[in-house]
Amino acid sequence: MHAVLIIETSTEAASVALAVDGEIVAEKSFLSDRRHNALLFAPLAEIVRIHGGKSFDAVLVGSGPGSYSGTRVGVAAAQGAALVAGCKAVAIPSILAVPAALSGGKCLVVGDARRGSFWLANIDQGRLSGGLTLTDASGLDSALRLAGEAAVRVSSSDRFVGREIPFALPSAVGLWQAWHNATPQDRAIWAGRTPQPIYLAQPHITASKKATYGRQ
Repeated sequence: MHAVLIIETSTEAASVALAVDGEIVAEKSFLSDRRHNALLFAPLAEIVRIHGGKSFDAVLVGSGPGSYSGTRVGVAAAQGAALVAGCKAVAIPSILAVPAALSGGKCLVVGDARRGSFWLANIDQGRLSGGLTLTDASGLDSALRLAGEAAVRVSSSDRFVGREIPFALPSAVGLWQAWHNATPQDRAIWAGRTPQPIYLAQPHITASKKATYGRQ
């Protein structure tokens, strides 16, 4: 029996699922604003109970982009579960798990990057094309005009009010489908990386200040 634990927490609609021998046998979902760290572990424990406390052969986790704190909690939980099970934790971009991306066609996924900016991701045949792009409101509107009906947003931010963009969210089951839809090459790339959230910008590191005691 081959068992895989799947965790998706990049948005307010988080979920945990269990796949056994290639089929989803259980899924637990919950809604959270910024408390994934407090709410994730009850459904996670329920999935473990459903599996009879047995070990997993792999752990898949969504890496975003989305809620940075939510994604970090999911990645940390996946790494912890993989450590206990003695298996590998593999991070998959959560945006590949939205229905529009799973359809295999072209789509534009957008989200709120805060501080007056938005992020854009072009997906084609289940693959991220060209990486993530940060833009302002004008750039977002231009991208939406080009994408037409192929655009979808994964953020419930009120900054999208007035823009008719369908709202859809990734899920643990969608993440499992994205993994199965991926090419062997993409799977190998994901499996070869240390799981971490997708950064919209390079993490800012403040250099430590040198001691100034005794200086005038």
